[in-house]
Amino acid sequence: MVSLKRIYTITGLVFLILIFGVVAISTWYTVDESDQAVIMTFGKVEQTITEPGLHFKLPWPIQSVEKLSKETFSLKFGYKEENGEVTDYPRETKMITGDENIVLADLVVQWKITDPPKYLYNADDPEKILYDTTSAALRSIIGSTKIDDALTSGKSQIEADVRELLSQLMEKYDVGISISAVKLQDVELPNEEVRKAFTNVTDARETANTKKNEADKYENKRINEAEGEKDAIISQANGDKAARTEAARGDVAVFEKLYSEYKGNKGITKDRLIIETLEEVLPNAEIYIMNDDGNTMKYLPLRSLEKEGTKKTPIPEEETKKESVPEEKATGEGGTKQ
Repeated sequence: MVSLKRIYTITGLVFLILIFGVVAISTWYTVDESDQAVIMTFGKVEQTITEPGLHFKLPWPIQSVEKLSKETFSLKFGYKEENGEVTDYPRETKMITGDENIVLADLVVQWKITDPPKYLYNADDPEKILYDTTSAALRSIIGSTKIDDALTSGKSQIEADVRELLSQLMEKYDVGISISAVKLQDVELPNEEVRKAFTNVTDARETANTKKNEADKYENKRINEAEGEKDAIISQANGDKAARTEAARGDVAVFEKLYSEYKGNKGITKDRLIIETLEEVLPNAEIYIMNDDGNTMKYLPLRSLEKEGTKKTPIPEEETKKESVPEEKATGEGGTKQ
């Protein structure tokens, strides 16, 4: 029969072995590269361990370890994907745009745990808070966006605005979550009839824009042509102005030379100007210079002399003037007639 003392001894040894086993097992732990650990002493957070490797602590129940992942998580809003099958939740994604149209919008939020103690103890369900906050942020941004921007070129701006608003809200809630990225998956109209009507409106708008661009192009072309014609007219006018100015200066110079001659020989210059003017006004008329002294009428047939001059060697103009001066002096200033 086993004695009671022996039973107590065996029981005590077993208890000690268990205690030492628990102490040996619970005094060390490992942290992977993708994990981060929170050390708690009697339930109170002491520190956060992010360095990978083997670490030691006080045995349980004095200290305990809670491990969390450092990887990036994906929150799918508006749909669920399992085993390659996608399940939509249109009731969650249906929302009203800023111009009072209904659209269905779903997105993916990339998020990380950046403050493990807050993630563990500041909220009962941080992921539920993130989901509800995502819904509120998306509805707020879509509610201030026009349907054209939501369906076409405004998606990138919507993503940026949702990310900024969502980050602000999560920072305010202080649950240890940070937002890495926001990506819109689908923004579409609720049914086929609405999609078709919107497509028709979009096509009409694109046609209007095309026509407007063509009109602007034609307008610019005509404006450029008109500008070219205007420049050509101005250039021609400037040329005419310069030509007339130079011609006027030449006329002034001729007049000044004639005037200087007239001051020296008034009678001769006067007769010469009269004859030249008559030749210009009556180019085919016969002009004679006559002198009637009462006895015999003497005249000088200029046209005949010109014809004879063309047959003979041309006489310089200066010599002709010298020869004609005595004749005109002989006739006198008052004897010139036609």
